Amino acid sequence: MRLLFAGTPAVAVPSLDALLASDHEVLAVLTRPDAPVGRKRVLTPSPVKARALEVGLPVLEADRLRGDVLTEIESLEPDAVAVVAYGALAGPRALAAARHGWFNLHFSLLPHWRGAAPLQRAIMAGQEESGVTVFRLDTGMDTGDIVRSTPFALPEIDAGEALERFARDGAAELVAALDAVAAGTAAYTAQPAEGTHAEKITTAEARLDFARPAAVVSAHARGVSPAPGAWALLGGARTKLAGIRTAPGAPSPGVGTVATGTVAGESCVLIGTADGAVTVERIQPFGKPWMDAEAFLRGYGAVTFDAVDADGDGAGA
Repeated sequence: MRLLFAGTPAVAVPSLDALLASDHEVLAVLTRPDAPVGRKRVLTPSPVKARALEVGLPVLEADRLRGDVLTEIESLEPDAVAVVAYGALAGPRALAAARHGWFNLHFSLLPHWRGAAPLQRAIMAGQEESGVTVFRLDTGMDTGDIVRSTPFALPEIDAGEALERFARDGAAELVAALDAVAAGTAAYTAQPAEGTHAEKITTAEARLDFARPAAVVSAHARGVSPAPGAWALLGGARTKLAGIRTAPGAPSPGVGTVATGTVAGESCVLIGTADGAVTVERIQPFGKPWMDAEAFLRGYGAVTFDAVDADGDGAGA
């Protein structure tokens, strides 16, 4: 088929590459406009735009699908549009611009976790399995008919690494789904109306509560890493944490005896939880650079993170 590819972040690039290597023809790329990045707010092209320019593909840029960009899409006369994390909703006119429709690679097993942060929410919920779904877009939020759905294991890793894995393995699922559409063998399965939702994760929501069980703390930390990033208050100041995992063998001597929220350890650095401890690899005190957890422990000693208020207030410096 003649395809338009719509995507913006790095997790969309493996699918673009897979389609370029397939029997389909990628006509152009649709992505969001250059955005300011870093402290100096330098305008930077999206990873998908950068990759498209590398391989010589025409690029359409729009943060909303209306006006001139719709005319450009219609002029391409695509058979289908392949979508991976583009970042804007398609209305009726846009959806009608492709003969077979728009097909989205979504990082969850729909109808679970519709929305902006599906894999992150699955991790935060403590799931050990998730997957990807390829579905045909309609005007709802991730509610269209499913073409292909494939489960993947979800080990104890950060959301960033999980997204990289799902993006790589999901690219083949997107190609397979579009192959079936082209061959006329695709089966379209309607989704149930009810599902779970995956709203974007806020910075306040990324605060850790060490009064919860170790597995819950680990899942929460991994789901918000690397962005917006796990944190806790230490003396009222926001302190960032990275590489949090459930401590092996907890609870046991030297693990289960660590006080809740307290940093301790010898062979590894631990933070006490309700039923044991989690390990931590790196810590960034407020206003300081990141440091290895061992260096933090040597410099700060067995400090204790502030307890979370009953209302879960995430306020801090």
